Amino acid sequence: ISAANFSEEVVECFPSDISTGIYYGWACVGNGDVHKMVLSIGWNPFYKNVKKSVETHIIHSFKEDFYGEILSIVITGYIRPEKNFDSLEALISAIHEDIEEAKRQLDLPEHRKFKEHSFFHLPEGKIVKNH
Repeated sequence: ISAANFSEEVVECFPSDISTGIYYGWACVGNGDVHKMVLSIGWNPFYKNVKKSVETHIIHSFKEDFYGEILSIVITGYIRPEKNFDSLEALISAIHEDIEEAKRQLDLPEHRKFKEHSFFHLPEGKIVKNH
């Protein structure tokens, strides 16, 4: 699993009416391959964040660091609301369950089709709807 966080500027551009919680979908780093991902949107109550964050957990092991690369995502489904945990172990266990649920859902045809979406194959540097 590789984690990637969007900058504050990008997070501020996310639709304000999108619910906090755990989502799944597809992610692409730079012009690389498209991989399954789990996305957390919210304040991460366990860590008592004061700013909303959007964390992408790409279900793939990358050989190199991709800091500074363009991260493109397509959200295709919702797993659960954001919640606090009594321990780090409980948080880690929930993350593993979320990943397994994302893998199951993303193997379904209605979600798998988005892996090949033209959004991931746009000419480099092209901006879609100001994002």
